[in-house]
Amino acid sequence: MTSSSPVSVSQISLAQPFTDQKPGTSGLRKSSRQFQTPHYLESFIEASLQVLPGVAGGTLVVGGDGRFGNRQAIAVIARMAAAHGAARLITTTGGILSTPAASHLIRQHGAVGGVILSASHNPGGPDGDFGVKINGANGGPTPESITDAIYAATLKLDGYRICEGGADLDLSAPGRSSIGALQVDVIDGVDDYVALMQRLFDFDQIGDLLRGDFPMAFDAMHAVTGPYASRILEGVLGAPAGTVRNGIPLEDFGGGHPDPNLTYAHDLAELLMGSDAYRFGAACDGDGDRNMILGTRCFVNPSDSLAVLTANATLAPGYADGLAGVARSMPTSAAADVVAKELGLLCFETPTGWKFFGNLLDAGRITLCGEESFGTGSNHIREKDGLWAVLFWLQILARRREPVSRIMAEHWSRFGRHYYSRHDYEAIASDAAHGLYNRIKEMQPALVGQSFAGRSIATADDFAYTDPVDGSLTSGQGLRLLLDDGSRVVLRLSGTGTQGATLRVYLESYVQPNGNLGQDPQAALGDLITAIDALAEIKTRTGMDRPTVIT
Repeated sequence: MTSSSPVSVSQISLAQPFTDQKPGTSGLRKSSRQFQTPHYLESFIEASLQVLPGVAGGTLVVGGDGRFGNRQAIAVIARMAAAHGAARLITTTGGILSTPAASHLIRQHGAVGGVILSASHNPGGPDGDFGVKINGANGGPTPESITDAIYAATLKLDGYRICEGGADLDLSAPGRSSIGALQVDVIDGVDDYVALMQRLFDFDQIGDLLRGDFPMAFDAMHAVTGPYASRILEGVLGAPAGTVRNGIPLEDFGGGHPDPNLTYAHDLAELLMGSDAYRFGAACDGDGDRNMILGTRCFVNPSDSLAVLTANATLAPGYADGLAGVARSMPTSAAADVVAKELGLLCFETPTGWKFFGNLLDAGRITLCGEESFGTGSNHIREKDGLWAVLFWLQILARRREPVSRIMAEHWSRFGRHYYSRHDYEAIASDAAHGLYNRIKEMQPALVGQSFAGRSIATADDFAYTDPVDGSLTSGQGLRLLLDDGSRVVLRLSGTGTQGATLRVYLESYVQPNGNLGQDPQAALGDLITAIDALAEIKTRTGMDRPTVIT
């Protein structure tokens, strides 16, 4: 593409608006085939460019996780941004840009926002899923007021604007070109992120660890973190070649499901849990914002991971001065709460969705935050950050020189252990899922005081949150059964899948530091599992004998 190639702005008419473009907690996710429908992508982008403040004359960051449709969508968005009067568009070589790296670029370049092309941990390819998420000027997901306005705009669209003519967008190498008055900068998507990580962590210490007797395995799952992990772990830190597995991003993620948990990252889990050959293992998801942490025969659940990072934060240079506070999503275990209380830190419980952490981060109320769905982050950006979490763990290991299992055992002996698990029942018929959920919701007022798993139900509610920064109220966030001994069960219906509905059941039981800290979580939670199945009639109503995924 060159500035000398003439372009013109066209107004493309829609026969009727699309009615199914309401964004969820992480943008609009649909099947790849749905996004291939003529004008479908363009409709959502048109509405987004109309609603996002400052587009005319502003800078946009655009990129994605490399899944099927990624490059074509970037080309469409660039031409539509030009038609809407944007001054500059920043994208990356190959169109590969992780969600955390996108957040950093938005903040670093003073962009008015960004368009992140990903369906996160959902499978990719022509038969998989695609997604579009709009981020704001703070680098984080746009608030509900913006996503609601985008949806409202899609419902009344009669057309969209796009620039036509000129040369094709070239993503093969860094360079500068233009579409009309729009300056398009293609940059290396990894450089700026590496520099940010070097400011937060002691790369000399971590490098010494990785170059010694410390075999580790990182599974990029053929998704976006491959280039980032290869550059940092093998390139800068000097880990042996082959440390990064499945490091080349593929449009269909190699036919896999890029969700870093014990089910979908099974090969990595086997390496760490089934032998003593590796000291540390980690994986990240499709767009790079989730992480899984493993030690030798030791799985670190994400709730515990947030608690350990909080307890050891000052070991990292970027957090050496201490933390302002910590926050977790409501379904996440209260492990971080116990640490925060002992360390005298502010602690917040928010709804699921990173935008709620964003408000607290922007206000300086918290430094670290996390959620049970394998997402952890801090005030360095406004998204969760998978590779950052991996480096944070490596920093702790480099300083303490203890195995992961010992770090966990010492943590529990100090703070107690929150036995915790999430059971996902995926692709349930929507009517059955909502019938089960609504039945429990209607029963809740009568459940208080009733016996449950040998305990008593102290509170039964549908979680609501009043934001301490802007005063906004968010309700309907999950059905909670809080028991008199501090245990709890939470039920939620997921809004991020594209096939049917997913019922998520969260189970938690706290054991004091002097209690039995060495149990298998599923055994420790067995009475709660049995009790919620009986109360909610899960097996009967879903037709499933066991969860699809247990984490």
